[in-house]
Amino acid sequence: MICNPRLIRSIHTSCVQLKKVPNKAKSHSSHQWLSRQMTDPFVELAKTKNYRCRSAFKLIEINERAKILQPGQTVIDCGAAPGSWTEIAVSETNADGKQKKKPKGFVIGLDLLTIHPIEGAHLLSHADFTDTKTQDRIRELLNGRKIDCVLSDMAPNATGVRTLDQDKIMDLVHSVLQFAVLMSSENASLLVKIWDNGNVKKFEEVALRYYKSIKQIKPEASRGDSAERFLLAKEFRGLENITKSDST
Repeated sequence: MICNPRLIRSIHTSCVQLKKVPNKAKSHSSHQWLSRQMTDPFVELAKTKNYRCRSAFKLIEINERAKILQPGQTVIDCGAAPGSWTEIAVSETNADGKQKKKPKGFVIGLDLLTIHPIEGAHLLSHADFTDTKTQDRIRELLNGRKIDCVLSDMAPNATGVRTLDQDKIMDLVHSVLQFAVLMSSENASLLVKIWDNGNVKKFEEVALRYYKSIKQIKPEASRGDSAERFLLAKEFRGLENITKSDST
């Protein structure tokens, strides 16, 4: 099955818009999308590996380079549908307990859309991460655990207005950062998706108050014509240490 979370999120809007587009334009647009899917090696590889979506390879590559997922860790996956990142998180943290001699992890995946069951994961479907009720539910599931890695592949539905879209995705990453700072263990990691824009530098400056390092990553599986980037912040300083530093 060929998956594209951003496409799924905007199906309803796209269908309405397509009614207003001439048939010739529809045909051209559909042909472009199909051609790109057919020539994308990660689409076929996702089928072969039985991943729910090609985006799995973005996280695989980042993890191979940065080692942010380890057995026994607690991980939150925001914007998880259809579930490929959660699948990787479960496997790497041993949340399903299949690696008998390694510590068992704990993974929560959530999304506005439905996420079909994933062995070893606690899933919250139809859940808005920015809603305080959703964050309270996450805390309940954590039951006192601190988070070792926060993942966010979330992106707003594109309006076509560049500045508005950029502001909306930065609002999302700021909400993820705020939650991560409150709930993460010392030395935890944070990985968020952004769209290249002028506000990224400001976000990096804020994040560096809480993490020892931050860098931009463009995985090979991220299409070259996409403005998509990922920000990886590592070695969370710890809330207690940050509080002490701010008070001195």
